[in-house]
Amino acid sequence: MAAATLGEVQQRSVAAHTRWVRISHWILAASVLTLAVTGVVILMAHPRLYWGAVGNDLTPALFELPISRNYKHGGWAAPVTFITGANPVVSAARTYDIYNENSWARSLHFLAAWFLVVTALFYLAAGLVGGHLRRNLIPRARELSPRLLWQDVVTHLQLPMPRASGGPPYGLLQKLAYFGVVFLTLPLIVVTGLTMSPAVTAAYPVLLDVFGGSQSARTIHFFAFVALVLFLVVHVAMVVLTGFKRQMHAMILGD
Repeated sequence: MAAATLGEVQQRSVAAHTRWVRISHWILAASVLTLAVTGVVILMAHPRLYWGAVGNDLTPALFELPISRNYKHGGWAAPVTFITGANPVVSAARTYDIYNENSWARSLHFLAAWFLVVTALFYLAAGLVGGHLRRNLIPRARELSPRLLWQDVVTHLQLPMPRASGGPPYGLLQKLAYFGVVFLTLPLIVVTGLTMSPAVTAAYPVLLDVFGGSQSARTIHFFAFVALVLFLVVHVAMVVLTGFKRQMHAMILGD
């Protein structure tokens, strides 16, 4: 049996979203939104990314993000000496007023992360037991052909797009996107987030070896977050283009 393209999928009878899928979806959506907002606030306090075990204002950055007044801060105050004739000590005083109001963001970020982890684990367990992952999210080997993938890409590029019925079965691109988020992006975000915690790495130092240091984990965490945001942008755009009202109704009420 050949795999279906987007247009063929949307002509089939559609299985409604089960209640546990709908509840998990909205808890995960709220968690990701909270993590995104608080993550940006945390990054604004130090908008520099490094590679390796160490990174601070006195070490070269891999790159800097222009997202707060802490970006390109303009250098440091002149070194000072405490004894006449002695070599000056390094001064770590910035030459401007820094942005450092992120304590609330760190607490809320950590809380939202637990909501995401617990809900994602429940989703995976229920999906495995009930067969949701196998039926709807994991692409079958016969679907992974260049011809079928190209057909689905062409269908997605055609406007206006076919109306979606609001539920599985999903097309090949949908399966690949959901699979990448559920089994690759979200686990990577969680594990790299844990690697940035000194308490966690004190108990499991192997995490630092896996990612090459806490600063490398922070950088990977950021790029995984960017990938997740790109997925969400495309996901929302597809919902709008294929029938926003119908799909929102299906994801809220399940019919």
